[in-house]
Amino acid sequence: MSESEHVIEWLQTWYALQCDGDWEHEWGVRIETLDNPGWLVKINLEETELADREHPRQRVTRGEHDWVMAWTSEQTFHVACGPGNLTEALSLFRTWASKNIAEEL
Repeated sequence: MSESEHVIEWLQTWYALQCDGDWEHEWGVRIETLDNPGWLVKINLEETELADREHPRQRVTRGEHDWVMAWTSEQTFHVACGPGNLTEALSLFRTWASKNIAEEL
């Protein structure tokens, strides 16, 4: 199984665990394209165990179309990235979301 299949399966599982009959009607995961080109991912954290966790703005730029930026604001995890960096972007969320809260204290 490739890394992209693995991170997609992980995201599917994370999403399913949030679905409680209410959450999925108000919030969710949105993956869009950017016109520069690239991807924008918004993962709403409201009413999840991650709602109050912060991810400081982080940007890695390796080239014009090889970059990724991640941050949280307003109980949403945001990732913007180049056209070939979607797997890396989703992996950033997985790593952050899986991190033990005690490690951050």
